[in-house]
Amino acid sequence: MTEKSTEEKMERMRELVELLNRARKAYEQEDMEIMSNYEYDRLYDELLGLEKELNTTLASSPTVNVGYEVLSSLPKERHERPMLSLDKTKEVERLREFLGDQKAMISWKLDGLTIVLTYRNGRLEKAVTRGNGEVGEVVTNNAKVFKNIPLQIPYQGELVLRGEAVISYKDFEKINEEIGDAEAKYKNPRNLCSGSVRQLNNEITAKRNVKFYAFTLVRAEGVDFKNSRIYQMQWLKEQGFDVVENHPVTAETIDSEVAWFADHIRGNEVPSDGLVLVYDDIAYGQSLGSTAKFPRDSFAFKWADESAETTLLEIEWSPSRTGLINPVAVFEPVELEGTTVSRASVHNISIMEELELGVGDRITVYKANMIIPQIAENLTRSGVRDIPETCPVCGGATRITMENETKTLFCTNPGCQAKHIKSFTLFASRDAMNIEGLSEATLEKFIMNGYVKDFTDLFHLDRYEEEIKNMDGFGEKSYENLQNSIRSARTTTMPRLVYSLGIPNIGAANARMICTALDNDPQRILNATEEELSGISGVGGVIAGTFVSYFADTKHRDLFERLLREVEIPKEEESAGTQSFEGLTFVITGSVEHFANRAEVKAEIEKRGGKVTGSVTSKTNYLINNDAASASSKNRKARELGIPVISEDEFIAMMNE
Repeated sequence: MTEKSTEEKMERMRELVELLNRARKAYEQEDMEIMSNYEYDRLYDELLGLEKELNTTLASSPTVNVGYEVLSSLPKERHERPMLSLDKTKEVERLREFLGDQKAMISWKLDGLTIVLTYRNGRLEKAVTRGNGEVGEVVTNNAKVFKNIPLQIPYQGELVLRGEAVISYKDFEKINEEIGDAEAKYKNPRNLCSGSVRQLNNEITAKRNVKFYAFTLVRAEGVDFKNSRIYQMQWLKEQGFDVVENHPVTAETIDSEVAWFADHIRGNEVPSDGLVLVYDDIAYGQSLGSTAKFPRDSFAFKWADESAETTLLEIEWSPSRTGLINPVAVFEPVELEGTTVSRASVHNISIMEELELGVGDRITVYKANMIIPQIAENLTRSGVRDIPETCPVCGGATRITMENETKTLFCTNPGCQAKHIKSFTLFASRDAMNIEGLSEATLEKFIMNGYVKDFTDLFHLDRYEEEIKNMDGFGEKSYENLQNSIRSARTTTMPRLVYSLGIPNIGAANARMICTALDNDPQRILNATEEELSGISGVGGVIAGTFVSYFADTKHRDLFERLLREVEIPKEEESAGTQSFEGLTFVITGSVEHFANRAEVKAEIEKRGGKVTGSVTSKTNYLINNDAASASSKNRKARELGIPVISEDEFIAMMNE
């Protein structure tokens, strides 16, 4: 096998892992099918073959299941040899002096958490954080759920390597919105990564999308590395590791290489706070030894932050889903690192007070790691004032609290729209009102800008036509598409409307059962009693209780009645066999030919009193699959349990009986 073919096969393996995981998530969590069962099984078998051939298995591969574990504490462990810091400079000339007549490897200095990995007999045995350089924390369970780390590699000897665990800017922004009060704790991706890697429950780590990039091979006995650090990195890639991007460099090429990295940092998906040079000649580098603080074979380059002086125009207060209201500094635009900057997050009131930040102050700003705008210094320090007493989104009262010895501002209104983005997302989702073009991110912008206060406002976004057209990511075409989708959504069904309200415990199937039993009559729905609802097949006491409690609230009744005036609900034709599937449970898999998608099949089953689940169990009555001979997991399970596998044509025949 050539070196090139190994790398190509490793890349194909990564593609398959990503594609299969995406297909599985779409099927299991979103009720969407992006590939047929046949195609999924074919790609799955291809992945299994590559893993066997390359003797490599990634932690995120669908062929393995890494168990979650909760620890009481993280054990400590002393490193075999101290992990020294690197001497550093902001001058390219100093790098040229360091290089002399030597060839070196230049790479990103990633800004995350350094981890030491040990493999024995081809399997990950241990992962330890850098800690203080001498003693680190054992995080093996957490490393096993990093997105891209190989659990199994071809090399069977003892391998020790170092790398950086990182969280991308995109994931940092997303996770900070989803994990409670993360904004109060994590100010940058590095801090979030550190907290994620050091969790006692690795199920939490698994949700944080941590990735690992190798940057140094410490030991691998019996391998000829041709006395080259660059070759070592290539070898690590062949073992299945993602390695930090690296280039060969000499004193003659150092200027152009630094310029290349500086030009590409803006497109980097993970944080980097500089560059690292290490002599390519391993023996030469090792012969130099180290000082008390630094190794002599490596040197770090830190970006010289470009700063600019400007005037603070206002403090904008930005609410979040957690109720936290973040201060954002808005200043006169300045040019930094080739782009125009006019805003910087200040994070919390404590930082504002530390900077004595007031409107009209002269401030200096810079881009941390050449990416994130921040305030470096306040030159006039007029003092903090005008902290808002009401939330800019809902008008509710605010409160200053202490979180982790940090002053933060919160909205106290539990009904604040900013805290209920998920409910608006459900309302617009496919199984509810089906308003295409209203993603969670778009809804968040509309709510924060005050365009949407409750569900009915979504039908009147034309009030803000010009503002929406000028939003980032929008334009004339996007706006028209959204309006067309809103017009289509006005024609709906009563079950969809009830499901869209987000009543606790009321899913799409329950909404259909209840509405069918109540003749889709709005007044009966509003005034249904627990006794009446409990008498409906498939509706228990808990569901009945939450349904009645919801409509007992006058605000909810008013909202439902106003929504009824926004929509048109055509009368459903009664069918003789309406409840012919009552008491039956179906599972649908594979592609469909006579329906637009599996959701339509599901709707027909539920309309007739049946139930649809996502997995085959002993309670399943029928598995619908046009490929009855498929070796898919659902087909195998059905055969094991003696459950009939029927085609779409057979299902249609059942409908018409």
